[in-house]
Amino acid sequence: MRGVSPVTLSRPLREGVEATLSSRGAGSVEILGAEPVSGGCIHQTARLSTNLQENFFLKWAVEPVSDVFAAEADGLNALREGTDLTVPEVIGHSGAGENPAWLVLEYVPRGSPAPDYAERLGGALAALHEPSEGPYGWHRSNYIGSLPQTNRAMGDWPAFWWAERLEPQLALAHDQGRLPGLDHEWGALESRLPTLLAGAVNDGCALLHGDLWSGNVYPGSDGGPVLVDPAVYRGHSEVDLAMTELFGGFPTAFYTAYKKRRPLTDGYEDGRRHLYQLYPLLVHVNLFGGAYVKGTEATLRRALRSG
Repeated sequence: MRGVSPVTLSRPLREGVEATLSSRGAGSVEILGAEPVSGGCIHQTARLSTNLQENFFLKWAVEPVSDVFAAEADGLNALREGTDLTVPEVIGHSGAGENPAWLVLEYVPRGSPAPDYAERLGGALAALHEPSEGPYGWHRSNYIGSLPQTNRAMGDWPAFWWAERLEPQLALAHDQGRLPGLDHEWGALESRLPTLLAGAVNDGCALLHGDLWSGNVYPGSDGGPVLVDPAVYRGHSEVDLAMTELFGGFPTAFYTAYKKRRPLTDGYEDGRRHLYQLYPLLVHVNLFGGAYVKGTEATLRRALRSG
C-alpha cells in the first residue's frame, strides 16, 4: 500500500495475535507487517502480512472493552451459517479481560462490484430473512456500534421492539439530555405499537444482520457482496430493509431483487419503515449528538401519523 505508513502493534497485541494464528496448526506464525485499512470508525484496523501465504484482518480497541469482539465474532459466525454471501471467517479474538482486546478475521480484499452485485445482495438478503420457528432476540447481548444491545428472548414482536430496542436508547438519550420529541409522543407510540406493527406479527422471525448500512457491505475481489460488522438477532425482516433506506447507498436493483423473492406486506412503506428507522436514529443521537435529534423527531411523528 504505497504511501501509507505501517501500523505499530504493541507487544501484547502482537504476541496474542501470533499465538492465535500459530494455534491454527500452521506452525509458528510471525507478523511481518501491519498496514491500516479504511472503514473502522470505532476501533483500529489493519491488514496483517505474515510468514504464511495469506493475509489477515485485525481489529483492536485502543480503550479497554468488555466482550465486544466476542459478540462480533458470534454474529459473523451466525451470518456465515445463514447466508451464501461472503462473510469473513473468524480466526480468533482476545479472551475476557485481555488488554488490548482484539479480533482477527480472514482478510477479504475490496474489489469492484460485479454487474449483478446489487441483485445478488438483494436476493441473498431475502433468503437470509426466510422465517423460522423461535422467539425474537438472541442467545446473548451484543452491540450496535459501541452501544450495548440487549436481546432478551420474547414471543411478542411489538413488546420486543419497545423493551429491547427503543426504550433503552430513549433512556440513554434522556440521561444525556438529548431526548428527541416529547414524552407524551413516545408514550403514545408505546401504547400504539401493537396496532402499528400488527401487519408484521404473522411474517415470522428471521435472522437479521442488524446494522445493515452501506458501510457494512462491500464488493469483494470476485465482485460479490461481503457482509461485515453485524449486530445480529432474530427479528422482523423489514428491520434490515428499513436500515438500508435510512442512509441510502443501495440501488433500485437491490430492492427489486429482494422484493421478487420476499414481497413486502401492506403497511411497510407508509408505517413500519418509520418505526424501524427510529432505532438506528436513536443510536446515532446517542453516539453523535444533536445533529440527529430533528430527524428522529420527524420520523417519530411520521410513525405516529401512520396509524
